[in-house]
Amino acid sequence: MLSRRSFLISGVGALASPSLLLAQKAGFNEREIVPQLAANDKEDVWTLHFRFQDPRIIVTNVPARGTKIIWYMRYAVFNLDPKGEPVKFVPDIELVTLDRNTRHPDEVIPSVEEEIKKREDPTGRFNIKNSVTISAEDIPVSKKDSYPRLVNGLAIWTGVDDPVPGAKSPVPRTNKFTIFVAGLSNGYTEERPIGQPGVKIIKRKTLQLDFERLGSGEQTDPSGIRWTGNATWMYRASTEPLKAAAAPLPTPGKKDEDKKENVVGAPRLEPIPAVPVRRVRD
Repeated sequence: MLSRRSFLISGVGALASPSLLLAQKAGFNEREIVPQLAANDKEDVWTLHFRFQDPRIIVTNVPARGTKIIWYMRYAVFNLDPKGEPVKFVPDIELVTLDRNTRHPDEVIPSVEEEIKKREDPTGRFNIKNSVTISAEDIPVSKKDSYPRLVNGLAIWTGVDDPVPGAKSPVPRTNKFTIFVAGLSNGYTEERPIGQPGVKIIKRKTLQLDFERLGSGEQTDPSGIRWTGNATWMYRASTEPLKAAAAPLPTPGKKDEDKKENVVGAPRLEPIPAVPVRRVRD
Protein backbone atom coordinates (compact mmCIF):
# COMPACT_ATOMS: atom_id res chain seq x y z
CA MET A 1 0.00 0.00 0.00
CA LEU A 2 1.29 3.42 -0.88
CA SER A 3 2.41 5.47 2.09
CA ARG A 4 1.29 9.06 2.50
CA ARG A 5 3.71 11.66 3.81
CA SER A 6 2.93 15.05 5.20
CA PHE A 7 5.58 17.68 5.66
CA LEU A 8 4.68 21.10 6.93
CA ILE A 9 7.01 23.83 5.75
CA SER A 10 6.64 27.61 6.08
CA GLY A 11 8.88 30.53 5.32
CA VAL A 12 8.82 34.07 4.12
CA GLY A 13 11.24 36.30 2.36
CA ALA A 14 14.47 36.23 0.49
CA LEU A 15 16.99 34.06 2.34
CA ALA A 16 14.19 33.14 4.74
CA SER A 17 14.58 30.43 7.33
CA PRO A 18 13.49 26.87 6.45
CA SER A 19 9.75 26.42 6.44
CA LEU A 20 7.26 23.60 6.67
CA LEU A 21 4.76 23.17 3.86
CA LEU A 22 1.73 20.90 3.84
CA ALA A 23 1.94 17.97 1.42
CA GLN A 24 -1.32 16.46 0.16
CA LYS A 25 -1.93 13.27 -1.84
CA ALA A 26 1.74 12.72 -2.63
CA GLY A 27 2.70 9.18 -3.61
CA PHE A 28 5.33 6.78 -2.29
CA ASN A 29 8.76 8.40 -1.76
CA GLU A 30 7.31 11.67 -3.01
CA ARG A 31 7.14 15.03 -1.24
CA GLU A 32 5.01 18.01 -2.08
CA ILE A 33 6.00 21.63 -1.49
CA VAL A 34 3.11 24.08 -1.66
CA PRO A 35 3.58 27.72 -2.67
CA GLN A 36 4.33 30.21 0.07
CA LEU A 37 4.52 34.00 0.08
CA ALA A 38 7.96 35.60 0.04
CA ALA A 39 8.82 39.12 1.16
CA ASN A 40 9.38 40.33 -2.41
CA ASP A 41 6.17 38.88 -3.84
CA LYS A 42 3.86 41.28 -5.62
CA GLU A 43 0.12 41.01 -6.02
CA ASP A 44 0.24 39.35 -9.45
CA VAL A 45 2.83 36.69 -8.57
CA TRP A 46 1.82 33.07 -9.19
CA THR A 47 3.67 29.98 -7.95
CA LEU A 48 3.31 26.34 -9.00
CA HIS A 49 3.00 23.39 -6.65
CA PHE A 50 6.06 21.11 -6.72
CA ARG A 51 6.48 17.40 -5.98
CA PHE A 52 9.81 15.59 -5.99
CA GLN A 53 11.59 12.36 -5.15
CA ASP A 54 15.02 12.08 -3.56
CA PRO A 55 17.83 12.26 -6.16
CA ARG A 56 19.04 8.96 -7.59
CA ILE A 57 22.14 7.78 -9.45
CA ILE A 58 22.69 5.86 -12.67
CA VAL A 59 25.93 4.93 -14.44
CA THR A 60 25.65 5.19 -18.21
CA ASN A 61 27.46 6.34 -21.33
CA VAL A 62 27.33 10.01 -22.30
CA PRO A 63 28.08 10.66 -25.99
CA ALA A 64 31.58 12.10 -26.50
CA ARG A 65 32.19 12.02 -22.73
CA GLY A 66 32.36 8.29 -21.94
CA THR A 67 30.88 6.44 -18.97
CA LYS A 68 29.64 8.86 -16.32
CA ILE A 69 27.98 8.81 -12.92
CA ILE A 70 24.69 10.63 -13.47
CA TRP A 71 22.58 12.19 -10.74
CA TYR A 72 18.93 12.81 -11.47
CA MET A 73 15.69 13.84 -9.78
CA ARG A 74 12.14 13.12 -10.82
CA TYR A 75 9.61 15.84 -10.10
CA ALA A 76 6.14 17.03 -11.03
CA VAL A 77 4.39 20.39 -11.08
CA PHE A 78 0.75 21.39 -11.09
CA ASN A 79 -1.15 24.63 -11.24
CA LEU A 80 -3.78 25.78 -8.74
CA ASP A 81 -3.71 29.40 -9.90
CA PRO A 82 -6.71 31.15 -8.29
CA LYS A 83 -7.16 33.17 -11.49
CA GLY A 84 -7.69 29.94 -13.41
CA GLU A 85 -5.01 30.63 -16.01
CA PRO A 86 -2.47 28.20 -17.50
CA VAL A 87 1.15 29.29 -16.94
CA LYS A 88 4.46 28.55 -18.64
CA PHE A 89 7.08 26.62 -16.68
CA VAL A 90 10.69 27.11 -17.82
CA PRO A 91 12.75 25.26 -15.19
CA ASP A 92 16.25 26.23 -14.09
CA ILE A 93 17.34 23.54 -11.63
CA GLU A 94 20.80 23.76 -10.12
CA LEU A 95 22.55 21.38 -7.71
CA VAL A 96 25.10 23.06 -5.41
CA THR A 97 27.40 20.98 -3.21
CA LEU A 98 27.94 22.58 0.19
CA ASP A 99 31.04 20.58 1.16
CA ARG A 100 32.78 20.58 -2.24
CA ASN A 101 31.73 24.12 -3.25
CA THR A 102 30.72 23.20 -6.80
CA ARG A 103 27.57 23.91 -8.77
CA HIS A 104 25.93 21.85 -11.48
CA PRO A 105 23.18 23.11 -13.80
CA ASP A 106 20.51 20.74 -15.05
CA GLU A 107 21.58 19.21 -18.37
CA VAL A 108 19.54 17.89 -21.28
CA ILE A 109 21.18 14.68 -22.53
CA PRO A 110 18.66 12.69 -24.62
CA SER A 111 20.50 9.34 -24.45
CA VAL A 112 20.80 9.54 -20.67
CA GLU A 113 17.19 10.63 -20.42
CA GLU A 114 16.09 7.49 -22.29
CA GLU A 115 18.13 5.24 -19.97
CA ILE A 116 16.52 6.85 -16.93
CA LYS A 117 13.04 6.44 -18.43
CA LYS A 118 13.68 2.71 -18.89
CA ARG A 119 14.18 2.50 -15.15
CA GLU A 120 11.63 5.03 -13.90
CA ASP A 121 8.85 4.89 -16.50
CA PRO A 122 9.23 1.85 -18.79
CA THR A 123 5.64 2.04 -20.05
CA GLY A 124 5.67 5.79 -20.67
CA ARG A 125 2.71 6.27 -18.35
CA PHE A 126 4.11 9.42 -16.73
CA ASN A 127 5.27 11.07 -19.97
CA ILE A 128 8.39 12.43 -18.25
CA LYS A 129 9.76 15.58 -19.87
CA ASN A 130 13.16 17.26 -19.73
CA SER A 131 13.81 20.90 -18.92
CA VAL A 132 13.23 21.94 -22.54
CA THR A 133 10.23 19.84 -23.55
CA ILE A 134 8.36 20.59 -20.31
CA SER A 135 8.17 24.25 -21.33
CA ALA A 136 6.63 23.51 -24.75
CA GLU A 137 3.08 23.67 -23.36
CA ASP A 138 1.62 25.73 -20.52
CA ILE A 139 0.87 23.98 -17.23
CA PRO A 140 -2.93 23.53 -17.18
CA VAL A 141 -5.09 24.60 -14.27
CA SER A 142 -6.19 21.92 -11.80
CA LYS A 143 -9.42 22.10 -9.86
CA LYS A 144 -8.78 22.62 -6.17
CA ASP A 145 -10.92 19.71 -4.97
CA SER A 146 -9.86 17.17 -7.61
CA TYR A 147 -6.68 15.19 -8.24
CA PRO A 148 -4.09 17.57 -9.74
CA ARG A 149 -3.16 17.49 -13.43
CA LEU A 150 0.49 16.62 -12.92
CA VAL A 151 3.17 17.42 -15.48
CA ASN A 152 6.21 15.22 -14.84
CA GLY A 153 9.79 16.39 -15.28
CA LEU A 154 13.36 15.18 -14.96
CA ALA A 155 16.50 17.03 -13.88
CA ILE A 156 19.92 15.57 -14.76
CA TRP A 157 23.34 16.50 -13.35
CA THR A 158 26.83 15.25 -14.20
CA GLY A 159 30.15 15.64 -12.41
CA VAL A 160 28.71 15.92 -8.91
CA ASP A 161 31.51 13.82 -7.38
CA ASP A 162 34.16 14.45 -10.07
CA PRO A 163 37.60 15.80 -9.09
CA VAL A 164 37.43 19.53 -8.38
CA PRO A 165 39.67 21.59 -10.72
CA GLY A 166 42.45 23.35 -8.84
CA ALA A 167 42.04 21.35 -5.62
CA LYS A 168 45.38 20.68 -3.85
CA SER A 169 44.22 17.26 -2.66
CA PRO A 170 41.42 14.84 -3.59
CA VAL A 171 38.04 16.12 -2.46
CA PRO A 172 35.71 13.53 -0.85
CA ARG A 173 32.31 12.82 -2.35
CA THR A 174 29.54 15.23 -1.48
CA ASN A 175 27.49 14.55 1.63
CA LYS A 176 25.60 17.86 1.80
CA PHE A 177 24.02 19.61 -1.13
CA THR A 178 21.18 21.91 -2.09
CA ILE A 179 18.93 21.89 -5.14
CA PHE A 180 17.57 25.25 -6.30
CA VAL A 181 14.43 25.15 -8.46
CA ALA A 182 13.69 28.35 -10.37
CA GLY A 183 10.90 28.83 -12.89
CA LEU A 184 8.11 27.76 -10.54
CA SER A 185 6.95 31.38 -10.27
CA ASN A 186 6.86 34.60 -12.26
CA GLY A 187 8.15 36.53 -9.24
CA TYR A 188 11.38 38.45 -9.74
CA THR A 189 13.32 41.46 -8.44
CA GLU A 190 16.02 43.67 -9.93
CA GLU A 191 19.23 44.66 -8.15
CA ARG A 192 22.23 46.74 -9.29
CA PRO A 193 25.83 45.96 -8.22
CA ILE A 194 27.49 48.82 -6.36
CA GLY A 195 30.19 50.46 -8.44
CA GLN A 196 29.03 48.86 -11.70
CA PRO A 197 26.77 51.38 -13.47
CA GLY A 198 24.43 49.84 -16.00
CA VAL A 199 24.76 46.32 -14.56
CA LYS A 200 21.54 44.70 -13.39
CA ILE A 201 21.02 41.41 -11.56
CA ILE A 202 17.69 39.64 -11.89
CA LYS A 203 16.62 37.52 -8.93
CA ARG A 204 13.78 35.05 -9.37
CA LYS A 205 11.52 33.40 -6.84
CA THR A 206 13.25 30.07 -6.21
CA LEU A 207 12.63 26.96 -4.14
CA GLN A 208 15.60 25.73 -2.09
CA LEU A 209 15.67 22.05 -1.07
CA ASP A 210 18.41 20.78 1.27
CA PHE A 211 19.73 17.20 1.14
CA GLU A 212 22.24 15.02 2.94
CA ARG A 213 24.01 11.79 2.08
CA LEU A 214 24.46 9.34 4.93
CA GLY A 215 26.94 6.48 5.20
CA SER A 216 30.21 5.90 3.39
CA GLY A 217 29.15 3.74 0.47
CA GLU A 218 30.33 3.86 -3.13
CA GLN A 219 29.85 6.97 -5.24
CA THR A 220 27.25 5.08 -7.26
CA ASP A 221 25.18 4.14 -4.19
CA PRO A 222 22.19 6.50 -3.79
CA SER A 223 20.68 4.72 -0.77
CA GLY A 224 21.93 7.30 1.73
CA ILE A 225 20.61 10.35 -0.14
CA ARG A 226 17.64 11.94 1.57
CA TRP A 227 15.86 15.27 1.90
CA THR A 228 16.56 16.91 5.26
CA GLY A 229 13.03 18.31 5.49
CA ASN A 230 14.26 21.87 4.92
CA ALA A 231 12.66 23.89 2.12
CA THR A 232 12.76 27.64 1.61
CA TRP A 233 11.19 30.05 -0.88
CA MET A 234 13.64 32.85 -1.71
CA TYR A 235 14.59 35.33 -4.40
CA ARG A 236 17.88 34.18 -5.94
CA ALA A 237 20.07 34.89 -8.95
CA SER A 238 21.71 32.00 -10.77
CA THR A 239 24.99 33.81 -10.07
CA GLU A 240 24.43 33.64 -6.29
CA PRO A 241 27.91 33.28 -4.68
CA LEU A 242 28.94 30.14 -2.86
CA LYS A 243 29.37 30.91 0.85
CA ALA A 244 32.79 29.27 1.14
CA ALA A 245 34.15 30.72 -2.10
CA ALA A 246 37.23 32.90 -1.86
CA ALA A 247 37.87 34.04 -5.40
CA PRO A 248 38.66 37.42 -6.98
CA LEU A 249 35.95 39.48 -8.62
CA PRO A 250 35.44 38.85 -12.37
CA THR A 251 37.90 40.60 -14.64
CA PRO A 252 36.82 42.51 -17.78
CA GLY A 253 36.52 40.38 -20.86
CA LYS A 254 35.24 37.27 -19.14
CA LYS A 255 33.39 35.02 -21.57
CA ASP A 256 29.73 35.86 -21.92
CA GLU A 257 28.63 32.26 -21.49
CA ASP A 258 29.72 32.34 -17.84
CA LYS A 259 27.10 35.05 -17.19
CA LYS A 260 24.12 33.38 -18.84
CA GLU A 261 21.20 31.85 -17.01
CA ASN A 262 19.36 28.68 -18.06
CA VAL A 263 22.45 27.26 -19.78
CA VAL A 264 22.05 23.63 -20.85
CA GLY A 265 25.53 22.12 -21.01
CA ALA A 266 28.53 20.89 -19.04
CA PRO A 267 28.50 21.51 -15.27
CA ARG A 268 30.05 24.66 -13.85
CA LEU A 269 32.59 23.59 -11.22
CA GLU A 270 34.32 26.81 -10.20
CA PRO A 271 33.04 28.93 -7.30
CA ILE A 272 31.41 32.21 -8.32
CA PRO A 273 32.60 35.31 -6.45
CA ALA A 274 30.31 37.54 -4.41
CA VAL A 275 29.10 40.83 -5.89
CA PRO A 276 27.82 43.59 -3.54
CA VAL A 277 24.34 44.70 -4.52
CA ARG A 278 21.75 47.26 -3.55
CA ARG A 279 18.04 46.91 -4.13
CA VAL A 280 16.29 48.93 -6.79
CA ARG A 281 13.34 50.72 -5.33
CA ASP A 282 10.10 50.85 -7.26
